[in-house]
Amino acid sequence: MTTHKNSWSKYLAFALLLCVVVAAGSINGQSQTAGNNRLIVYGDTVFFIGPGIPGSCSHSSQFKPGDNIGFRMTAVNPETGKRDRMTQLVVHLTYAGKTIDLPMRDRETDRQPERQFWIAKWPVPADAATGIVRYTVTARDPQGRTGEYKPFDVNESQLTIVSERTQITQPPPTPPGRG
Repeated sequence: MTTHKNSWSKYLAFALLLCVVVAAGSINGQSQTAGNNRLIVYGDTVFFIGPGIPGSCSHSSQFKPGDNIGFRMTAVNPETGKRDRMTQLVVHLTYAGKTIDLPMRDRETDRQPERQFWIAKWPVPADAATGIVRYTVTARDPQGRTGEYKPFDVNESQLTIVSERTQITQPPPTPPGRG
Protein backbone atom coordinates (compact mmCIF):
# COMPACT_ATOMS: atom_id res chain seq x y z
CA MET A 1 0.00 0.00 0.00
CA THR A 2 2.82 2.43 0.84
CA THR A 3 4.54 1.65 -2.48
CA HIS A 4 1.34 2.46 -4.37
CA LYS A 5 1.03 5.82 -2.58
CA ASN A 6 4.69 6.67 -3.32
CA SER A 7 4.33 5.95 -7.05
CA TRP A 8 1.07 7.95 -7.16
CA SER A 9 2.75 10.94 -5.52
CA LYS A 10 5.66 10.68 -8.01
CA TYR A 11 3.21 10.85 -10.93
CA LEU A 12 1.41 13.79 -9.33
CA ALA A 13 4.72 15.61 -8.77
CA PHE A 14 5.71 14.96 -12.39
CA ALA A 15 2.34 16.25 -13.68
CA LEU A 16 2.70 19.39 -11.55
CA LEU A 17 6.24 19.97 -12.82
CA LEU A 18 5.04 19.55 -16.41
CA CYS A 19 2.28 22.14 -15.84
CA VAL A 20 4.80 24.61 -14.38
CA VAL A 21 7.17 24.18 -17.34
CA VAL A 22 4.36 24.70 -19.87
CA ALA A 23 3.08 27.78 -18.00
CA ALA A 24 6.60 29.24 -17.71
CA GLY A 25 6.92 29.19 -21.47
CA SER A 26 4.30 31.92 -21.81
CA ILE A 27 5.13 34.23 -18.90
CA ASN A 28 7.18 37.11 -20.37
CA GLY A 29 5.01 38.87 -22.98
CA GLN A 30 3.20 37.05 -25.70
CA SER A 31 6.04 35.38 -27.52
CA GLN A 32 4.46 33.21 -30.19
CA THR A 33 6.00 29.77 -30.54
CA ALA A 34 3.67 27.77 -32.76
CA GLY A 35 5.44 24.48 -33.36
CA ASN A 36 9.20 24.08 -33.21
CA ASN A 37 9.83 26.32 -36.21
CA ARG A 38 9.22 29.55 -34.30
CA LEU A 39 11.88 31.42 -32.36
CA ILE A 40 11.09 32.33 -28.76
CA VAL A 41 11.52 36.11 -28.50
CA TYR A 42 11.49 38.04 -25.22
CA GLY A 43 13.11 40.99 -23.51
CA ASP A 44 12.56 44.32 -21.77
CA THR A 45 12.76 48.10 -21.98
CA VAL A 46 15.29 50.05 -19.93
CA PHE A 47 16.87 53.47 -19.54
CA PHE A 48 19.93 53.84 -21.78
CA ILE A 49 21.78 56.60 -19.91
CA GLY A 50 25.38 55.45 -20.29
CA PRO A 51 27.82 52.88 -18.93
CA GLY A 52 28.54 53.29 -15.22
CA ILE A 53 25.85 55.95 -14.69
CA PRO A 54 23.39 55.11 -11.87
CA GLY A 55 19.99 54.13 -13.26
CA SER A 56 21.33 53.07 -16.65
CA CYS A 57 19.80 49.77 -17.79
CA SER A 58 17.13 49.92 -15.06
CA HIS A 59 13.71 48.65 -16.11
CA SER A 60 10.92 51.04 -16.94
CA SER A 61 7.86 51.41 -19.09
CA GLN A 62 7.60 55.17 -18.46
CA PHE A 63 9.91 57.57 -20.30
CA LYS A 64 10.02 61.34 -20.63
CA PRO A 65 10.91 63.40 -23.69
CA GLY A 66 14.69 63.36 -24.04
CA ASP A 67 15.10 59.91 -22.43
CA ASN A 68 16.84 57.13 -24.36
CA ILE A 69 14.70 54.00 -24.40
CA GLY A 70 16.77 50.83 -24.55
CA PHE A 71 15.22 47.70 -26.03
CA ARG A 72 16.97 44.48 -24.94
CA MET A 73 15.78 41.27 -26.56
CA THR A 74 16.82 37.73 -27.26
CA ALA A 75 15.62 35.08 -29.70
CA VAL A 76 16.05 31.42 -28.81
CA ASN A 77 15.73 28.34 -30.99
CA PRO A 78 13.28 26.12 -29.05
CA GLU A 79 14.93 22.95 -30.39
CA THR A 80 18.41 23.79 -29.07
CA GLY A 81 17.63 26.29 -26.30
CA LYS A 82 20.36 28.53 -27.73
CA ARG A 83 20.51 31.76 -29.66
CA ASP A 84 22.22 32.25 -33.00
CA ARG A 85 24.21 35.50 -33.04
CA MET A 86 23.48 35.90 -36.76
CA THR A 87 19.74 36.23 -36.07
CA GLN A 88 18.34 39.60 -37.12
CA LEU A 89 15.97 41.40 -34.73
CA VAL A 90 14.03 44.58 -35.47
CA VAL A 91 11.95 46.78 -33.15
CA HIS A 92 8.82 48.08 -34.92
CA LEU A 93 7.77 51.21 -33.01
CA THR A 94 4.50 53.00 -33.78
CA TYR A 95 4.93 56.70 -33.10
CA ALA A 96 3.11 59.78 -34.46
CA GLY A 97 1.11 57.63 -36.87
CA LYS A 98 4.20 56.03 -38.45
CA THR A 99 6.08 52.79 -37.96
CA ILE A 100 9.76 53.26 -37.18
CA ASP A 101 11.97 50.19 -37.71
CA LEU A 102 14.96 50.00 -35.37
CA PRO A 103 17.44 47.24 -36.32
CA MET A 104 18.96 45.67 -33.21
CA ARG A 105 22.63 44.78 -32.74
CA ASP A 106 24.15 41.86 -30.91
CA ARG A 107 25.45 43.02 -27.52
CA GLU A 108 27.74 40.02 -26.82
CA THR A 109 31.47 40.72 -27.19
CA ASP A 110 34.69 38.88 -26.40
CA ARG A 111 35.05 41.07 -23.29
CA GLN A 112 31.38 40.66 -22.25
CA PRO A 113 30.28 37.17 -23.35
CA GLU A 114 27.49 37.10 -20.74
CA ARG A 115 25.52 39.77 -22.63
CA GLN A 116 23.66 37.32 -24.82
CA PHE A 117 21.02 39.67 -26.17
CA TRP A 118 20.43 42.29 -28.84
CA ILE A 119 19.91 46.01 -28.22
CA ALA A 120 18.39 49.05 -29.91
CA LYS A 121 18.02 52.62 -28.69
CA TRP A 122 15.26 55.12 -29.39
CA PRO A 123 15.69 58.68 -28.14
CA VAL A 124 12.26 60.03 -27.19
CA PRO A 125 11.82 63.27 -29.20
CA ALA A 126 11.93 66.48 -27.14
CA ASP A 127 8.47 67.42 -28.42
CA ALA A 128 6.93 63.96 -27.90
CA ALA A 129 3.28 63.92 -26.92
CA THR A 130 2.39 61.93 -23.82
CA GLY A 131 0.70 58.56 -24.28
CA ILE A 132 1.25 54.92 -25.11
CA VAL A 133 3.79 53.97 -27.78
CA ARG A 134 3.12 50.51 -29.24
CA TYR A 135 5.91 48.26 -30.40
CA THR A 136 6.67 44.72 -31.45
CA VAL A 137 9.95 42.94 -32.12
CA THR A 138 10.47 40.47 -34.94
CA ALA A 139 13.32 38.00 -35.38
CA ARG A 140 14.61 35.91 -38.27
CA ASP A 141 17.50 33.45 -37.95
CA PRO A 142 19.80 32.27 -40.78
CA GLN A 143 17.74 29.07 -41.19
CA GLY A 144 14.58 31.11 -41.90
CA ARG A 145 12.86 30.58 -38.54
CA THR A 146 10.95 33.61 -37.31
CA GLY A 147 9.47 34.83 -34.06
CA GLU A 148 7.69 37.87 -32.68
CA TYR A 149 7.44 39.58 -29.31
CA LYS A 150 4.39 41.64 -28.37
CA PRO A 151 4.11 43.18 -24.90
CA PHE A 152 1.05 42.28 -22.86
CA ASP A 153 -1.92 44.37 -23.96
CA VAL A 154 -2.41 46.05 -20.57
CA ASN A 155 -2.33 49.86 -20.73
CA GLU A 156 -0.65 50.29 -17.33
CA SER A 157 2.36 48.26 -18.43
CA GLN A 158 2.71 49.62 -21.98
CA LEU A 159 5.64 51.72 -23.09
CA THR A 160 4.39 55.22 -22.21
CA ILE A 161 5.67 58.75 -22.77
CA VAL A 162 4.94 60.78 -19.62
CA SER A 163 5.56 64.36 -18.52
CA GLU A 164 6.40 63.15 -14.98
CA ARG A 165 7.20 59.61 -13.87
CA THR A 166 4.86 57.95 -11.41
CA GLN A 167 6.46 57.49 -7.99
CA ILE A 168 5.94 53.90 -6.93
CA THR A 169 5.13 53.29 -3.30
CA GLN A 170 3.98 50.22 -1.45
CA PRO A 171 1.46 50.24 1.36
CA PRO A 172 2.86 49.40 4.79
CA PRO A 173 2.73 45.68 5.65
CA THR A 174 -0.39 44.43 7.37
CA PRO A 175 0.33 43.46 10.99
CA PRO A 176 0.04 39.71 11.67
CA GLY A 177 -3.48 38.61 12.44
CA ARG A 178 -5.11 41.64 10.74
CA GLY A 179 -5.13 40.54 7.13
